[in-house]
Amino acid sequence: MRRARSGVAAKPHGQKRPAASVSAASVPGASRLRRPTGQARGRGRAAGRQPSTKRRPRHSSPRAREAGPGEAPPPPELSLLPPPPPPTPATPTSSAATLDLGDQRERWETFQKRQRLTCEGAAKLLLDTFEYQGLVKHTGGCHCGAVRFEVWASADLHIFDCNCSICKKKQNRHFIVPASRFKLLKGAESMTTYTFNTHKAQHTFCKRCGVQSFYTPRSNPGGYGIAPHCLDEGTVRSVAIEEFNGSDWEKAMKEHKTIKNMSKE
Repeated sequence: MRRARSGVAAKPHGQKRPAASVSAASVPGASRLRRPTGQARGRGRAAGRQPSTKRRPRHSSPRAREAGPGEAPPPPELSLLPPPPPPTPATPTSSAATLDLGDQRERWETFQKRQRLTCEGAAKLLLDTFEYQGLVKHTGGCHCGAVRFEVWASADLHIFDCNCSICKKKQNRHFIVPASRFKLLKGAESMTTYTFNTHKAQHTFCKRCGVQSFYTPRSNPGGYGIAPHCLDEGTVRSVAIEEFNGSDWEKAMKEHKTIKNMSKE
């Protein structure tokens, strides 16, 4: 009886058990077991791709960032150096270093600082004071303000009242100065010129308002005729008017003793 039971219970040698079909839901942790397989596949796909050339930017010195793609950044010890200081601006006395002022250097530099002038400005002020001794600086211009000028002349003006054809019509009373004492401050592009007959006189006037504040007279082509009524107030002390017979211009020029030389230094 014992042998028959053992024979029934025993299975033939070499027979395999059928594989049990187990679902993933029935086995806890099955999803965790599949992750390594997915990661391995991901690594395989990544291995097949070409390596990316994009890299995360590294913090570097300003000089390294300024370097081009083909330029090597400066050595670390050079990038840590501070930038060079900006150039020192020119001081009012810097140009005076080239002048041989001798014992007057300190006095010159003190004068510049007190007047707050450059070397050129200080020289101009002293030259104007010396060369234009007894003169004052007048300023003036046209009606609309497009033309402005300055002129060095006496505070006591000697005015010519000409009666030639054009001066009579436009009441061209003027005093004459050398060209070196006249300076046009602005308005060269705002002026136009009228000439006639000999075309020696240059009757310049403002294109906008039509006012002639100065012109080049025929009697003194090397100077300027300034309209005293176009000067700013405050610099004219007195006015003396002399009539000039411009209607007989050649005869008047021969008889006049000083008008020819009024534009000379």
